Formats: sequence, C-alpha cells, structure tokens
Amino acid sequence: MNDVIRLQNMIFYGYHGVSAAEKETGRRYEVDCELFLDLTVPGKSDKLADTVNYAAVYQAVEDIMNHKRYSLIEAIAEDIAQQILSDVRIEQVVVRVRKMIPPIPGNLDHIEVELKRTRG
Repeated sequence: MNDVIRLQNMIFYGYHGVSAAEKETGRRYEVDCELFLDLTVPGKSDKLADTVNYAAVYQAVEDIMNHKRYSLIEAIAEDIAQQILSDVRIEQVVVRVRKMIPPIPGNLDHIEVELKRTRG
C-alpha cells in the first residue's frame, strides 16, 4: 500500500514519565502518525465520508496525550496505534512519539519511539 495520510508534529504538554518530577512538572511531546490506506475512492469522490477524518485522528491522539498518564512513551505510541487501527479502513499505522528535552544527563533534543502496526 503506497497511499498514506500523515499528521506531523502534533504538539502536546503531558505529565508522563517514570520520575515523580516528570509526572509533576510535565514535558512537551510531539507525535507523528502515518496512516496507510487505499485513497483511490476519496481521490475520485472528493468526499470526507470516503476517507479518514483528520480532525478525528487528531482528537483521538489529543485525548490519549491529555487524559491518560503513562510511564513510557512506548505505551503512549501503542495506545495511539491501536486507537487509529480501530478504523477498519486503515491497514497500517506508523506512530512516532517524541519526548522533548528529556530529563537525562547529556545534551539532546528529544527521545523518540517509532512503532509500526498492521491490521490483523
């Protein structure tokens, strides 16, 4: 499948992490989602009903990021992937979650987890 819808650099402030400090003060997170599905029908029909509603995908990611608490970004990415795959039109999803300025010794911009999940 070569067709893809990408939502990139969705930015959230969340209270996720292992340490008490992260859970208390929070961090900035960025999320990317790549949704693989056949876009032939919406490409011809020009109708929202024939494709994935990008606003609904964003809302699902926002709900996960803002209304749940996680220790690991791996768990965040997994929940996002499973939520997106609940739309039966989506055959595969790639999710990237970045924790910006992570609380570890050293100088780095972010830690990123990427996972790919396929229906079935």
